Amino acid sequence: MGFKDECGVFGAFGHKNASHLCYLGLYSLQHRGQESAGIVSFDGTDFYAVKEMGLVSKVFDGEKTEYLKGESAIGHVRYSTTGASNINNIQPLYSQTSKGRISIAHNGNLTNAFSLIEELEKIGALFQTTIDSEVILHLLSRSSHSDFSDALGETLGKIEGAFSLVMLGENFLVAARDRHGFRPLVLGKKDNSYFVSSETCALDLIGAEYIREIEPGEIIIISKEGIISFTIPSESVIQPAHCIFEHVYFSRPDSQVFGDSVHLVRKEMGRQLSIEHPAEADIVMSIPDSGNSAALGFAEQSGIPFEIGMTRNHYVGRTFIQPEQSIRDFSVKVKLNPIKHVLKGKRVVVVDDSLVRGTTAKRRVSAILEAGATEVHLRISSPPIQFPCHMGIDTPDRDQLIAANKTTAEIMRFVGANSLGFLSIDGMKRSTTAHKKSNYCSACFSGKYPLDIKNKGKYIKGHGKINLYAEKR
Repeated sequence: MGFKDECGVFGAFGHKNASHLCYLGLYSLQHRGQESAGIVSFDGTDFYAVKEMGLVSKVFDGEKTEYLKGESAIGHVRYSTTGASNINNIQPLYSQTSKGRISIAHNGNLTNAFSLIEELEKIGALFQTTIDSEVILHLLSRSSHSDFSDALGETLGKIEGAFSLVMLGENFLVAARDRHGFRPLVLGKKDNSYFVSSETCALDLIGAEYIREIEPGEIIIISKEGIISFTIPSESVIQPAHCIFEHVYFSRPDSQVFGDSVHLVRKEMGRQLSIEHPAEADIVMSIPDSGNSAALGFAEQSGIPFEIGMTRNHYVGRTFIQPEQSIRDFSVKVKLNPIKHVLKGKRVVVVDDSLVRGTTAKRRVSAILEAGATEVHLRISSPPIQFPCHMGIDTPDRDQLIAANKTTAEIMRFVGANSLGFLSIDGMKRSTTAHKKSNYCSACFSGKYPLDIKNKGKYIKGHGKINLYAEKR
């Protein structure tokens, strides 16, 4: 695979176990980024942080979560989409701004970050990281509004692109979503405490009740006085453009995203795929785990039996989001193993969620044929990916996207399949219950971006003053 996941954010306010619940929330969101993890908490007086490279289970232990004092906390899991992969860029970020001490965790990409950074540096701003999220802190600090709500609205009105973010201040928690609503963000409640998460699966784990989505363009501020909600100022009406790839691949199947069950949407994508590209075969199998739901839908619609044709080694990281190419290549070889007794002598429909470079699919098809399958009919439950994403997913350049450079017939020959079929854009969008095609961004398939894409830059930087956990030597 070639796409890299974006990030996941979580926030807890008003709970005595805020940091521990934040840790559990990040654990549920681990699929959204495996590069680094961090939590910042506030105890009414001081901020505390634990931020390291690695998985959530590696970064946090009992001692570290005990260090994170207070009844409010925000957390972040990251795969770098903007900025270098290093410890200085681990979120949440922290800054002593003119509006008070603020920590921020951000999922998405700011498409006008480069121009904003140039403007800010001209007037003396010093950046401490190489990630676009820091722009928000600088803009907020320099706002002429003395009221925090007005300053925040002005700040978020200046940035463009994708952002679902949480901010932790002195005795308040902010959740905000860009006006297009590219990335998911939801609100939950437990024990009279509030929680914000990228996905509902994290709320399920901690036993919190799902309340609703944070609406596109909405800002909520949670404090002991309750919740206030207002909208990012805009001179024009902006239509939602939810990222359809959240349903195709990124989100966990047990989550509810954009009002739909991810699992049920993927099943419907499989059904639509079977209608658009039927196949004569003996069994249907998935490329686990992300292809499971679509394969079930394909099997139900076609009447061809579903079988487990491959077993996955769950102790190998997802190939999709490994930062080094050499590690990705290694993962491809050890991640999945065909079940020969199931595949031998069978005509097999293989359902996968997407096809990016094509090299992984080629290895999978080869392995299934070597296991004894007589035919392999590859079915992809999304359209051909032909364009890069600029809204929070780090995609390969167009010259590395196989569908941007080869026809379907050429791709079929490259991967070694007997036939190949992609789900249409219309069939993919029709798989959501809303059926409102304008509510989804499918730019990676169509090239039709819902906003202007401005130049993105990469920058250098360090850390603000905060009580950062240090290992005892």
